[in-house]
Amino acid sequence: MSVAPKARAPRNRTLVLEVAEQARYEAALLTLTGPCVAAAVENRTLCQDSLSALDWLPTQSFDLVFADPPYNLNKAFNQQRFNKQPLADYEAWLEGWVSRLPRLLKPTGAVYVCGDWESSAALQSVLARHFILRNRITWEREKGRGASHNWKNCAEDIWWATCTDDYVFNLEAVKLKRQVRAPYLHDDGQPKDWQSAEAGRFRLTAPSNLWTDLTVPFWSMRENTDHPTQKPEKLLAKILLASTLPGAWVLDPFLGSGTTSVVAKKLGRRYLGIEQDRHYCCLAEKRLALAALDPRIQGYEDGCFWERNSRPLRPKSQE
Repeated sequence: MSVAPKARAPRNRTLVLEVAEQARYEAALLTLTGPCVAAAVENRTLCQDSLSALDWLPTQSFDLVFADPPYNLNKAFNQQRFNKQPLADYEAWLEGWVSRLPRLLKPTGAVYVCGDWESSAALQSVLARHFILRNRITWEREKGRGASHNWKNCAEDIWWATCTDDYVFNLEAVKLKRQVRAPYLHDDGQPKDWQSAEAGRFRLTAPSNLWTDLTVPFWSMRENTDHPTQKPEKLLAKILLASTLPGAWVLDPFLGSGTTSVVAKKLGRRYLGIEQDRHYCCLAEKRLALAALDPRIQGYEDGCFWERNSRPLRPKSQE
């Protein structure tokens, strides 16, 4: 079912699905009813519940799973709604689909799962039963109003785990380009670990597990949709570049509006997304079609990630 269109400001870039487009993109969707081979679902979107699809997917086929499941909150996702549960019940729900992932991943595979501070303990517990935990990434989600009786909640977690000790991590692919505010020099007067350019002084730094360079999609960004928990393309780019090689196959069992598939396509990876809401599936397909025309990822340029609000501005004609 399509979402009723909202009134938009003239400069609002939020991507919407027109009624006339719905049938065209629906034709590209799949629903599994039995076991399948990789070729049947490669670079496709499955429109169904993850639990009804994961058991049909081919064994040891995926290089990475990125999962952004519903957090343990009362939240509406178009026609679907997730209700908050006791933490033990939420942990049991996580177990129901996380336990299916090891069979799908290659021995060198990895999994990234998103959560908030309240669900983080359940995520750690469930992932530790099936994988080797590597790290917990915390990223700044600077959006929303402040809280009057609590600290403003402006951070989320991403748990990273691997199947074995043999895994991919491409350090050079995910370095962050930061502005240099203390330009130290060698004894001979040459820059020390930084470069001077027309736009200023910059240094490439190793990535940490604290990400403060992300911008949550909003109305003026071309990637923005009306999905209530959409992740930035830049966030997915960091994960895919760090933990996969070109041509790798990425699975997202909670695709939402399609960010994982879109970024995989832009970065030369294969993808498979599973989403039960038909409107979001079609929106993902529209984004994939647009990605073929414009592979840019905001905040990622010249082979590195730019610190937020530090990249020199492009002319309006290039935006």
